[in-house]
Amino acid sequence: MADQEEFVKSVEDGLRLSKQIYFGKDRAVAPPKQMTAMEKTAESYFPTSPMMYAVIENPAFVDNPDIPSYQPHVHGRCDPPALIPLQMNGVSIAADCYFDTAFITVTGSWRLHCVMSSRSCDCRIAVPMGEQGSILGVEIQLPRKSYSTKLVAEDDEKENKKSVKLEDGCFLKPHIFTLTIPEIDGGTYISVTIRWSQKLLYRDGQFTLSIPYSFPVYVTPVGKKISKKEKIQFNVNCGPQAEVSCKAISHPLKELEDEGEKLGWFYEADVFNWSSSDVVITYKISSPNYHGSVLLQSPQLHDSDQRKMFSCYLFPGALDCRKVFRKEVIFVVDISGSMKGKPIDGIKQALSGALSKLDSQDLFNIIAFNNEEYQFSSSLEVATKEAIDNAIQWIDMNFIVGGSTNILNPMKQAIGMLSDVGESMPIIFLVTDGAVEDERQICEFVKSHLTENRKMCPRLYTFGIGLFCNHYFLRTLATMSRGHYDAAIDVESLQVRLERLFSRASSIILANIAFENLDGLEELEVYPAQIPDLSSEGPVVLSGRYQGVFPEMLKAKGILTDMSNFSVELKGFKSKAIPLDKARVKQQIEILTAQAWFTQNKDLEKKIAKMSIQDAVISEYTRMALVEAEKVKIIKSTTKRKVHCDDEKIEERLIQKTILLQYPGFGFGNLTATIENIPPGAIDKEDEAEIIAKATSNCFGKLCGLCCCCSCCITACSNMNHQCAIALTQCLGAFGCLGCFAYCQYCCCENHK
Repeated sequence: MADQEEFVKSVEDGLRLSKQIYFGKDRAVAPPKQMTAMEKTAESYFPTSPMMYAVIENPAFVDNPDIPSYQPHVHGRCDPPALIPLQMNGVSIAADCYFDTAFITVTGSWRLHCVMSSRSCDCRIAVPMGEQGSILGVEIQLPRKSYSTKLVAEDDEKENKKSVKLEDGCFLKPHIFTLTIPEIDGGTYISVTIRWSQKLLYRDGQFTLSIPYSFPVYVTPVGKKISKKEKIQFNVNCGPQAEVSCKAISHPLKELEDEGEKLGWFYEADVFNWSSSDVVITYKISSPNYHGSVLLQSPQLHDSDQRKMFSCYLFPGALDCRKVFRKEVIFVVDISGSMKGKPIDGIKQALSGALSKLDSQDLFNIIAFNNEEYQFSSSLEVATKEAIDNAIQWIDMNFIVGGSTNILNPMKQAIGMLSDVGESMPIIFLVTDGAVEDERQICEFVKSHLTENRKMCPRLYTFGIGLFCNHYFLRTLATMSRGHYDAAIDVESLQVRLERLFSRASSIILANIAFENLDGLEELEVYPAQIPDLSSEGPVVLSGRYQGVFPEMLKAKGILTDMSNFSVELKGFKSKAIPLDKARVKQQIEILTAQAWFTQNKDLEKKIAKMSIQDAVISEYTRMALVEAEKVKIIKSTTKRKVHCDDEKIEERLIQKTILLQYPGFGFGNLTATIENIPPGAIDKEDEAEIIAKATSNCFGKLCGLCCCCSCCITACSNMNHQCAIALTQCLGAFGCLGCFAYCQYCCCENHK
């Protein structure tokens, strides 16, 4: 993650620099105003919509490219470089929703309005994404060049020798992707297309899509005659026979004519100001009971896997009176030294809220761990009001951070406490921010207990905090036990996401789901292999590959809350309207990566890399690269000399250059950071010697806010007035006398010896 404090400071400096731009007398808005103390927060400078910034290292370049202001020469450098938000001339957004996933495409036009036409600077794109957003690609079109991103396998990295800056293709926050484009001339119009995927939130039978679309006022173009066009298109496709109805729309979209399986809404207008609110759309798939279907599709010609594809979804329906399973819940919470501050405070609040929502018939216990274990009770307690109050008091007294991390022992204790009566749902919540050496041993231990002859095996709901824990270890535990995994990469979202995971586990209505009548298939691969339980808080969506004849009606069975058997038939449809490979590939890559980590299978890693490159989905085994394409005119060499130049002698060629960007994955945990108890979100510290050297070499520059390189010193001295030059000469002469005095004193001492 990039330095967030540095980004905020850079934007502050950029807004301050933009005040010196002269826009002429005919202007619709004034230059951006600095925020007041009441308005100013760190969050206010983070992008809440697709943005583009001019990266200003030399403030002397800042000026209107159309109307030069002939300002006095500005000396010094910006360290870190200032970020001036560019003015946006047009924007369009298109969203395609399939089941629980949305694919967003934003096309925007910006102008480098703050750099004089004879100069150039880098420009940085910032893309905030919605729930569990994943960047798919960025394309930039300039008058003479174009840029686009692509994914390359780890083996291809050796071919690239160009050094990479920290800000080149990194995440400012877990949901904000940034990309720097080098050397763009002042006054240039920049066309950018950004694509990403994100999840839809599901609650009370309704899907909600929220797209970051709140633009700050200072990106509105200056001038009354500049056209500002905005376009929004929204499409929903949940398969055949799905009755979709729109419940709420934040912007004035009009419904389009029904196009078979797809419903659409559209909006286009010339606006005075850009949108100041996110695009939020809520829709419902109407059905009073369990419902779903199976979609079948043949692979594309370019697909590396030529097996047929399927996707199956099962919705809980809209019945509010449906009962949930009685629960036996054990909360296993990390209280090691790295959890100090916001992480442990957020967990305390979320855990207290989860305890208060337990039913009076539920059983619970709490195990806090670092290098030791601390139990609230030696056995499961009934969730009475008195027991819950005692548990909340115990949390306040015993959740004292400190020590190292040991996960295996508390996991053994938790699984040993759960009964095997089969009339309740055994659940273990594991919350941690660290990685441990025996993670595969823990998975093997859990797997051995899941294969025992039990009617209801324990479900593991795992939650990772920050980037130092092994998220694929936590995903493996959840996947193999029919549970769920979630994470808070930034601490600010910890409480909300953890409460959402608690809510999902507390609302299970159908368990032990399995498929029947699949005898006609020669081969079947399902993601995930262990089908999760169905909760009223969200549908179950599966996908995979198969060979053979798929049944026309797929029979799904499970167990209801009264332990009775339940079955439902899901009709199969051949559908080309929904790109199944595109809609489910991210889920498949994440599950396969967890499997590859657990089994240490190199062939599986290569398979993941192929899938990642083919569908442009980030993985742990690929990296993002920026491809620069430039059209250049080359004069052909000829043997004969001619006085005039013929058109045949000049040909246009496309020259491409690839720049490898920063590694975008989570990684597989950081044992060193866990041992040293580094808190989540901490940035790697520089070596002490480097810090001292940097501080001493740049002391005067930092104090003055100027660059002290030779060229800048010469430029500064040439612009001094006589009085200042005399004073500086006298000062330096005094330092010279002190040096002579010290040298003479040294010589006298040597002669005395």
